[in-house]
Amino acid sequence: MGVSEKLAADHRPVLRCCRTEPYPPNRLGWFVATEPTRSPSSAFDLVPRGAAVIEYAIWSDWDIGHLYDLEHVWVHVDAAGNIMAIEGSQHGRRVDLTGCAIEAGRPVVYLEPGKHAIWPSPAAMKPEFSRICGQCGPFAGIDGVHVDNPFGDRGEIAATPFEHRLARLKLKRDAFVPAFDFSPSSPSETAPLVPWTELAAWIPGRVQSQVTDIRASVPHLAAVFLDCGDTLADESTEVKDEATEIVSSADLIPGAESLTRQLLERGYRLALVADGPRETFVNILGQHGLWNDFEAHVISGNLGVAKPHRRMFETALAALGLSIEAASRVVMVGNNLERDIKGANEAGLISVFLRWSTRRTHVPKDASEKPRFAIDDIEDLPDLLERIELSL
Repeated sequence: MGVSEKLAADHRPVLRCCRTEPYPPNRLGWFVATEPTRSPSSAFDLVPRGAAVIEYAIWSDWDIGHLYDLEHVWVHVDAAGNIMAIEGSQHGRRVDLTGCAIEAGRPVVYLEPGKHAIWPSPAAMKPEFSRICGQCGPFAGIDGVHVDNPFGDRGEIAATPFEHRLARLKLKRDAFVPAFDFSPSSPSETAPLVPWTELAAWIPGRVQSQVTDIRASVPHLAAVFLDCGDTLADESTEVKDEATEIVSSADLIPGAESLTRQLLERGYRLALVADGPRETFVNILGQHGLWNDFEAHVISGNLGVAKPHRRMFETALAALGLSIEAASRVVMVGNNLERDIKGANEAGLISVFLRWSTRRTHVPKDASEKPRFAIDDIEDLPDLLERIELSL
């Protein structure tokens, strides 16, 4: 064991985690600086206050806000190896950990529940209890996959909108109540201590393995099917060619202009499932730049049948490469109980009735027309989709 490695092992921090912490650290990287230099793993300069400063990069696969978490502890030692000062990372800041206990040459630090910011004691966290409880509960999963870091800047870590959404869904499911009870023992005590260079080489592959895992393990919606008339476009504003009944233009209903973009930003796959001539929807959606937001366009004018015929929905599934069995994880949104809702129900989809317009009845004729969910405004759809996913 070399001098630097022994120094790092001798002063490895004792990491105390909250009893209810779902993500204890699982690997630590070390780097020793004996003169001023730039940190290889943090945004700070390393300036030894004595003979050396040991930088510990503390890795957790997740924090309660995102996939990827790297916190730091800095231990300054004199020529004899005695601890002179201890610092820790707290939400992008480097703070003095004055009053931190030391056990057999190892500083004892406390990890903030969920976010792992470094504190000298549980009592020091007390003024932040309300914020901490909020971030572990209602604000869990706010960021998805964290890519705003040096690995992301170099293209070694990346995520699609779909993968960001899955990460957020996992974290929202993992929301917890901090106990603020810090056990003397922790799984992090058995986490490997390795040189920073080794940890840095391991992190991109580790993140990719976690992303691969959530693609298979996190329940999610496979697709969202949308009607057009009075779901995206305002039928009262339609301008038709009297000879062909093809709509040449129409206004969008309030909120529809940004809806499909918002759904795409969240990684949903979209299909248009609509009744009428194809040219109508090319004209309306093309006019507003929405046509290409849909991965598939299933239109009765092309298919020769109209909703509620099962073939409309089964064709949309097939167009997205989805099996019939996947229908239970697909949402159909429409304004027509007799066509959109009845058809979705009979095809095994999750039906969502948009009550924005009163042009058609809001009263189901029978159980087959009863929607699984209903919303008053199309802008309510993204939040509803998340609630549906969290219930899967």
